[in-house]
Order: sequence, then C-alpha cells, then structure tokens
Amino acid sequence: MFQEKRPERLIDLNGSRNDGRKLDQLRQIKLEVGILDKANGSAYVEQGKNRILVAVYGPREAHPKHIALPDRAVVRCRYHMAPFSTEERKSPAPSRREMELSKVIREALEPAILSENYPRTTIDIFIEVLQSDGGSRCAAITGASLALADAGIPMKGLVSACAVGKIEGQIALDLSDLEDKYGEADMPVALMPSFNKVTLIQMDGSLTLDEFEKGLDISLESCKQIHEMQKTALKGKYLSIKEEVEEKEGSEGAGE
Repeated sequence: MFQEKRPERLIDLNGSRNDGRKLDQLRQIKLEVGILDKANGSAYVEQGKNRILVAVYGPREAHPKHIALPDRAVVRCRYHMAPFSTEERKSPAPSRREMELSKVIREALEPAILSENYPRTTIDIFIEVLQSDGGSRCAAITGASLALADAGIPMKGLVSACAVGKIEGQIALDLSDLEDKYGEADMPVALMPSFNKVTLIQMDGSLTLDEFEKGLDISLESCKQIHEMQKTALKGKYLSIKEEVEEKEGSEGAGE
C-alpha cells in the first residue's frame, strides 16, 4: 500500500515548507455555498488538498420524538470520511475518531446557533470528507458554519477555524497532512470573530507557554481572514441569485 515517506526536511534552508508556503501562510482556500438542491443549506470547502462537502437539514420536527428538548433545538452532527479520502482505503463504517470529531465540531458550532428559537426540533449537519489532507476538522467547521447560514438558521455569527502546529521546532500555520504526521504539535482553534469568542481549542503534542501564545495569536488572526472569505462566499451566492431574478424579470418584461 502506498504511503507518503517522511521528507528529509519539513522546512528548507530558506524557511519554506514542502508546499512552498511560509510558516505563517494559509493554504489556498475555496468556499462555495448552496451547491446541493435537496439540502436546506450546503457548502463546499477546499483547503489545500482537503475536499469537504457539508449539508444541513432543519430545523425540522425531532425524530424520534423522545430526543426533543422543550427549550431548544437539538443540534446533531455527523463527520464522515469517504473510503477513498485517505491513502489507505478507509472502512465506510464510522470510526471512533469520526465519532469524536462529530462531537468536537458540534460543540464548536453550538455557541453560534440560536437554537432556543426552535424548541422541539432538530438541526442536522452532515459533513463528508471527500479527500483529507490535514486540518479537516477545521475546514469542516468553516464549511458547516457556511451551510448553517445558507439554511437560514439564525446565528449569532459565523464560526471560522484554523489549526497551528510545530514542525522542526518552529510554529507553523495550517498544517498539511505530512506536517501533521511528522510535526511535534497540532492545535486546532475555532473562533466566532463577531464576538471574538473562541469556541474550540485542542492540542495534540506539546508546546511551551510562549509557543502556545504565539500559535494562538497566529491562528486567531487566520480565523479572522477565513471569516472574511466566508462572508464573501455568502454575498456571492445571494448576489448571483439577485442577478438571476433581475434577468428573469427583464426577459419577462420584454416579452409582454
């Protein structure tokens, strides 16, 4: 089975990483909104080689009914990696890691959702990782937040996420899969920039206090950059809808 080998160096003598980025540089990000007709809201995220599709359904009547809460909606999240998303074929059955990440992503998004507006209902978030390349939980949070907004679910604000880590003793932003595997630390962070509220922070590995503070500052600034991209993606969708409506009205008027 093919497995990517560890490179001799993760950072070259010029300070560049294997993909050519500087230590404080995000990977290329592409965000699209409203790409699935059957879902109430949807989004597609490309971040580096990550390819992630998100669909949101709801608010809708809770089923089975015993899970309903009298004072708010129940938010459910399923994070799933497609069998072809990794180098080695993954079993289609949910793994313990996927169940853990489903919980982590849900908890990162819940503070932003005004679930009290919809008691006795459910809001379902389905995340399908088509291709994984490190940082997929953060990319999934970014995409799920967009899909929730696309579904028209009231939110306090969008949630943006980005990881920071340590490779060859240096703090680096937005780790790729290779850097995640062979680096010394990885710290995913999610932020609700409208309120400057951190909704997720985790860490795998070890950092000194100075490294932690530096990494957190870098990741929070990057979350704010991603937040601007999210707003642009949402505006782009509704501007295109407006143009379509105006074009349709114009052609109907010309035909009268």
